[in-house]
Amino acid sequence: MAPAVEIEVDGRSVRVSNPDKPYFAELGVVKRQVVEYFLAVGPGILGALRERPTTLERWPGGVFEGAKLSTRADHTGDAFYQKRLPKGAPDYVESARITFPSGRPADEVCPTELAVVAWAANLGTLTFHPWPVSRADVDHPDQLRVDLDPQPGTDFTDAVAIAHEARDLLRALDMDAFPKTSGGRGVHLYIPIEPRWTFVEARRAVIALARELERRMPERVTVNWWKEERGSRVFIDYNQMARDRTIASAYSIRPTPRALVSAPVTWDELSSVHPEDFSVLTMPARFAEVGDLHAPVAHHAYSLDALLEMSARDERDHDLGDLPYPPEYPKMAGEPKRVQPSKARD
Repeated sequence: MAPAVEIEVDGRSVRVSNPDKPYFAELGVVKRQVVEYFLAVGPGILGALRERPTTLERWPGGVFEGAKLSTRADHTGDAFYQKRLPKGAPDYVESARITFPSGRPADEVCPTELAVVAWAANLGTLTFHPWPVSRADVDHPDQLRVDLDPQPGTDFTDAVAIAHEARDLLRALDMDAFPKTSGGRGVHLYIPIEPRWTFVEARRAVIALARELERRMPERVTVNWWKEERGSRVFIDYNQMARDRTIASAYSIRPTPRALVSAPVTWDELSSVHPEDFSVLTMPARFAEVGDLHAPVAHHAYSLDALLEMSARDERDHDLGDLPYPPEYPKMAGEPKRVQPSKARD
């Protein structure tokens, strides 16, 4: 192992241990290059994380064949989610107090400067999962995040088509969204909103948006929570707006052999790009050329009134109430039975 190195980040010295440790062996990318990647896209990654409670997805052994992420059911994985501020963190690593759906509180990392990102990268963090709230008000989202998730038989092209339809719908409601690749086959849309509504209301707004898209594109869109009912359609994962559910931030690295990253794109280029275009090796040059395409997210704040009116109309006129929450959540008011349809009993 090579000796640790110190990297200067905006006047702070950040220690990088084992800098030559392979992190993406197929590409020949080592740990130090991962840290340097985040510094190269610094204004972008910090813009996505600044003042937001953030879960760290840590791959301390790098990404290798057979590596897996620990889950609630299996804690033996090679990687894991860090939901609490690690012990021994430098004093410049600040935190934000959040509350899980269970009611338990936790102090999560809350990045305020680029040195925090570099420090987290040294811990093996590849993917950052910021909450859609600011530290100043952790109970009222300031972003709607729409996750267009292609199911088997569909792909990125299908997600792109639905993204454009979603934008048309939003613009008719005097709203707009900012797209990015997920780093996989999907598309993420960020909709900045006024922080006046709860997580429950924000989630219902996404459900209303998703249901309208399903009505417009029934052969291509589904809001069915149960996989057995989705078919070969793009699932709009409305539960990503539930409390403590997050998606990979812009510029995060995904644990894929090619070190793909979640890349902001313009609406004009969305139909002509592919997730494989954006990786740890290619994004720094792109960022130097186009800058942070998600920077405008911080300068807009739309009202949810129109989407919540759609939600109320769905319930009143079509008897369409709430949809199931993830299995680890407590039973929520108005939620239907949380049971797989093929296993449900009359």
